[in-house]
Amino acid sequence: MQPGSSAAPRHRTVEAPAGRLHLVEQGSGPLVLLVHGFPESWYSWRHQLPALAAAGYRAAAIDVRGYGRSSKPADTDAYRMLDLVADNVAVVRALGEESAVIVGHDWGSNIASASALLHPEVFTAVALLSVPYAPPGGPRPTDVFSRIGGPEQEFYVSYFQEPGRAEAEIEPDVRGWLAGFYAALSADTMPAPNDPDPHFAARGGRLRDRFPTEALPAFLSEDDLDVYAGEFERTGITGALNRYRTMDRDWEDLAPYRGAPVEQPSLFIGGALDASTTWMSDAIDAYPTTLPGLAASHLLDGCGHWIQQERPDDVNRLLTDWLATLQDWTGRAVRAR
Repeated sequence: MQPGSSAAPRHRTVEAPAGRLHLVEQGSGPLVLLVHGFPESWYSWRHQLPALAAAGYRAAAIDVRGYGRSSKPADTDAYRMLDLVADNVAVVRALGEESAVIVGHDWGSNIASASALLHPEVFTAVALLSVPYAPPGGPRPTDVFSRIGGPEQEFYVSYFQEPGRAEAEIEPDVRGWLAGFYAALSADTMPAPNDPDPHFAARGGRLRDRFPTEALPAFLSEDDLDVYAGEFERTGITGALNRYRTMDRDWEDLAPYRGAPVEQPSLFIGGALDASTTWMSDAIDAYPTTLPGLAASHLLDGCGHWIQQERPDDVNRLLTDWLATLQDWTGRAVRAR
């Protein structure tokens, strides 16, 4: 372990195409960039930062543009995937590095895979949590999502895509909405298989009408919830939701990469009870073609969507074991010093 690798986390802000990006870093050594999903922040990596630092890495968890203390552009188009990838490249450069391993969860998984696809010279390896890699292409996203719900219910992605609609549901009670959303996708509090699916809203209803309300999931304390709620109460939810509202634009922007594999060394970790892994099982089956550098694909039994928070010890072990097998940009083994 290098000197200082177990030092306390440090908050800093760096210049990026977004304007400014807030991040929290801990440790020293090869850079590992951590990218969160919806509706989270850098704080979702609070268990990984010290573990990666102790293993000899410089871990940096960002607030994606529109979240937390990072800039929140007003234009919806400013949340397109190409811009988020550019932010990640800028962070690596601002931290004085030429390359990094990138790790993403949920939407962060999509952002991480796109970063690796578009800039393999910067992102030398990629780990994806919860959401499997599926190459760009296929039908226009809004056409696909509009057909999923059927006549009686609406898929959450389509619900989020209409400007102002989800904001009207969430912002009057950010803390309560977040508590329900986290509980709905966590293994220990998610609805039973025969209960109404919280990924859908009844036509004319709200998503939160199907959220559990009895208890917080085990991974989330009242203090943890306060952190998340405080960020969204301060910034609003629109920046986060704009990621859903640029999916058709991403489909157009990434057309040159349709069907493209991510060639770098890669790792996938998902929860066996997460809809992302069950709905996208075909994408996981296609990994020999789409992720030819895949070291392993893990499905954690009894785990839901918030994988690095529900099962931090397992995720930390899998990440650090995988990182130890990689070669860094100097040709030395990337392992604890």
